Amino acid sequence: MLKKLSHWIKPWIKPLLTGALVLMLAFGQAQGAWAASGGRIGGGSFKMPSRPMPSRTYAPPSGGGGYYPGGGFGYPFLIPSFGVGFGGSGLLSLLVFMAVAGFLVNTFRSMRSEDGMGGYESNPTVSVAKLQVGLLSEARSLQADLNRIAEIADTSTKAGLTQVLQETTLALLRHPEYWRYASDQSQITSLSAAENQFNRLAIAERSKFSGETLSNVNNLLKHGESGQALPAVGDLATLDKDPGEYIVVTLLVASQGKLQLPAINSSQDLRQAISQIGSASGESLLALEVLWTPQADGDTLSADDVLAYYPELKLV
Repeated sequence: MLKKLSHWIKPWIKPLLTGALVLMLAFGQAQGAWAASGGRIGGGSFKMPSRPMPSRTYAPPSGGGGYYPGGGFGYPFLIPSFGVGFGGSGLLSLLVFMAVAGFLVNTFRSMRSEDGMGGYESNPTVSVAKLQVGLLSEARSLQADLNRIAEIADTSTKAGLTQVLQETTLALLRHPEYWRYASDQSQITSLSAAENQFNRLAIAERSKFSGETLSNVNNLLKHGESGQALPAVGDLATLDKDPGEYIVVTLLVASQGKLQLPAINSSQDLRQAISQIGSASGESLLALEVLWTPQADGDTLSADDVLAYYPELKLV
């Protein structure tokens, strides 16, 4: 029985193995073709400058007055001398009033610090925002703009990062006819938690690239080799004729204060979101990442790739 079964299966072994090998090679090439190169521009720091120590000076009051240092006003308060009839209870009431006023002022200052308005508080409010735009691949000049920015940008200073952000958003605003997909999100958190949130988003986006073929991070310029896989026989014509090729640009911004982006449901919403994220000032900007794919010449990103790797994108 076993001999008969072996005799029946043996003629099918070679065709089955050949077919499996062909499928493995085809699947491997498809996987390689899906992965596209990426470009990266970024830098920044989540360290806040130390708070300057205020200098305190006061001149002793002239005769007849009394100095009351409490209340947090930071300047001497002179209690005038009243004539006959000003009793001790009146003086005590005035001192109590000044103490209450000082308490209220200090409380107000503390509330301002918690809202991120103090400027030098140790753990201020920070916004972490992400904006993604999917454009038709006809917007090749946008890739050229991003390549140029990466080559010449000074990403070691806040002024340089601010310029990168402004030039990138301007480049996006100049190509509204190529906008097809978009999404955004923003989270308001504390400085101590913002760095982890920012890094998590950056790593998630960078992991979608086959390799970073051009990067300028903290003023360190790098050129890498494209990890693009060669298409299988007959695929070149398919890629050339495919009208559904795209470019995806991602902006990650960490900014001190509150940066809230609108929900994107139309091209007008997208225009507003690009303008808002691009308006982060140099003083408040803590960190920036500009990511785009594909970067290397010849790399492609199909509509299926966009749906697979960027499922949060919506048509605009």
